[in-house]
Amino acid sequence: MISTSDFKKHLRILVDGEPFVILDVHVQSPSARGASSLSKIRVRNLRTGQVLDKTFRGGDKVEEPNLELRAVQFLYQDGDGFHFMDTQSYDQFALAGDDIGDAAGYLKDGMEGIRSVVFNEKVISVDLPNTVVLQVVETNPPIKNATAQAQTKSAKLETGLTIQVPAYLESGEFVQVDTRDARFVARAKG
Repeated sequence: MISTSDFKKHLRILVDGEPFVILDVHVQSPSARGASSLSKIRVRNLRTGQVLDKTFRGGDKVEEPNLELRAVQFLYQDGDGFHFMDTQSYDQFALAGDDIGDAAGYLKDGMEGIRSVVFNEKVISVDLPNTVVLQVVETNPPIKNATAQAQTKSAKLETGLTIQVPAYLESGEFVQVDTRDARFVARAKG
């Protein structure tokens, strides 16, 4: 059992028999004496992708979902969805674009370091590594005398994802991207 005092971002909880991941936590302390604090959380359903706001009283407890994480490799994307292979059993499975969600912007063919999230013996989503290396395919020319902190510009990556990068970067360079918030981390070697 998980207490409301243990709530934090990216924690997985079970609410009404459904697995959720916490996206944001806000604790509200009461002004009246004797009243319990309230934990307001924003959660995303791991099966459906639906985002909800939930409120719990201080001291409430929720269950931890029985999730299994398995190492997988992303193979390719086609009209049927995103295809993965379990690296232990070599079983292949596909997830629809709705099941993948924002993770689609970070997946490139042959990518490893991904984990499938299995709930009740069914793969419901994938967990990406915290950072991935992707190639910049389209951006404005570098700005002369630009420093790392001075300015940013928009850059399109090989997966179609668009992020903000420092003004000195050029097309063709590799960048490390934080998968949690689509943020440029550093230059990388391809």
